Amino acid sequence: MSSQKQKLLIIGGVAAGTKAAAKAWRENPYLEITVVTKDQHISYAGCGLPYYIGGVIREERELLVKKPEDFHVDMGIKVLNLHEALKILPDEKVVIVKDLVSGKNINMPYDKLLLATGAYPFVPPLEGRELGNIFTLRTVTDASALKNKLTGSNLRKAVIIGGGMIGLEIAENLTLLGIKATVIELALHVLPPFDRDVALHLEKHLREKGVEVLTGISVTGFTDNGLGEVGAVITSAGAIKADFAVLSVGVRPNVELARQCGINLGTTGAIAVNKKMETNIKDIYAAGDCAENINLITGKPVWYPMGSNANKTGRVAAINLVGDDAGEVLEGVLGTSVVKIFDLKLAKTGLSARDAIASGYEIETVLVPSPDRAHYYPGSRQIITKLIVERKNHRVLGAQVFGEGTVDKPIDILATAITLGASVEQVAKLDLAYAPPFSTAISSTSLAANVMINKMQGKFKGVNPIDLKERMDAGAVLVDIRVEEEYFVRAIPGSINIPLGELLSRVDELDRTKGIIFNCKVGLRSYNALLKLKRLGFANVSILEGGIAAYPFETE
Repeated sequence: MSSQKQKLLIIGGVAAGTKAAAKAWRENPYLEITVVTKDQHISYAGCGLPYYIGGVIREERELLVKKPEDFHVDMGIKVLNLHEALKILPDEKVVIVKDLVSGKNINMPYDKLLLATGAYPFVPPLEGRELGNIFTLRTVTDASALKNKLTGSNLRKAVIIGGGMIGLEIAENLTLLGIKATVIELALHVLPPFDRDVALHLEKHLREKGVEVLTGISVTGFTDNGLGEVGAVITSAGAIKADFAVLSVGVRPNVELARQCGINLGTTGAIAVNKKMETNIKDIYAAGDCAENINLITGKPVWYPMGSNANKTGRVAAINLVGDDAGEVLEGVLGTSVVKIFDLKLAKTGLSARDAIASGYEIETVLVPSPDRAHYYPGSRQIITKLIVERKNHRVLGAQVFGEGTVDKPIDILATAITLGASVEQVAKLDLAYAPPFSTAISSTSLAANVMINKMQGKFKGVNPIDLKERMDAGAVLVDIRVEEEYFVRAIPGSINIPLGELLSRVDELDRTKGIIFNCKVGLRSYNALLKLKRLGFANVSILEGGIAAYPFETE
């Protein structure tokens, strides 16, 4: 490790910039480290902003991880907040920085430079965008502006444009404040990175909580309420009244500084870096939301603007910035994410079924409900696991887990398995911890893997809930084999009820020439019914995957 006092300049703070600064100092405390950010705050919890608006987090200071002076006192790192980097001169190894308070420009030399410029909220060029009471949510300042506006006001109708994680968290928190929230999403379902058969459960849950959800609809502008403020949001489906609107249509990588000095951008529009976070210009690195990643499965560039990735890439960049001979690389990421909206939790890792098919994989999927812990233990809640597996070599490509129970533990298990290239058979045999307060004897993850193995071995044919109506329209008969008491509480329209215990005695009621689809609560009894009919020579028999628990549409 060199003791030479080199200058490390970091442009940007929050996650990647501050992580890199702290790690670089720990690797080489002789470094002269300066962090430049045009924001007032240097290190804050951006993911907590919706909860600050909703009052779950009460004080703004709770969002602030570290103040600028903390870095100086703890590590001797100089933080220049309210300073904007205007231009990078790579040949001179100088960055021109503007002091936003005094207005003066400063030439700041560097030996190594890290770009951690992050991302900015995408604001589409909509008519009426300049009206008052239209907000974005990216910084603590943004959150405070919205929160202050709501305090003591009579704003009761909100329109959130964008049905991603942040948009839905905003909708939840506004609803808890007693504000009527409408979410508009251009895609055909909310949470576009998730598969539709999963996302539809969230849409149903949102509506049950009083949130209006409009999908497949575009926003074209805003109208004035006569006071210079938004009065309605104009959409392809008509006007929606609004006291205020929140633009949450995603973010874009902040790459203008990089572009101007000749740093290459990747296919995603973010800064292209290698596994050491190096750009194409010597001694300039990039990390966090401004930089590309590599997808661990496909090996192709991806862009995942997430706090977890920002911290990982900031750490890797720091180790390489200080010139450690061993260095460190980041092979890739999976885009693992988790969100809680009201009582429903959803998590994802790896490829969705849609993305796996688009990437050229031949896949098998399965939906498997399970308790998140022993069903008899207090607090047990149901979760549903969706596995996406490559047919050729049985490699797990992706997973989604959702429900009111614990979903982060199973998704982390599956993220680990995918990272290590595990097959579904290997996942099924994982030696996972069991005790009633924590898991079922066969964990939800192992159970889903076992069901997938059965399906891939041809022991049953499954029907995804999304495809059920099409199959029934084509003549298939949906047979609900639950007992009458269960059937009359909640049933799928168009189904007939033949309890499992009566199936063999009433088998003549079934037409062998038609496809038969069995349905029950979670799928187990349906599998038993399928085996019984197979023994009787029925050929065209399948089960509704996940049973009525995984059915996301309206029931009778």
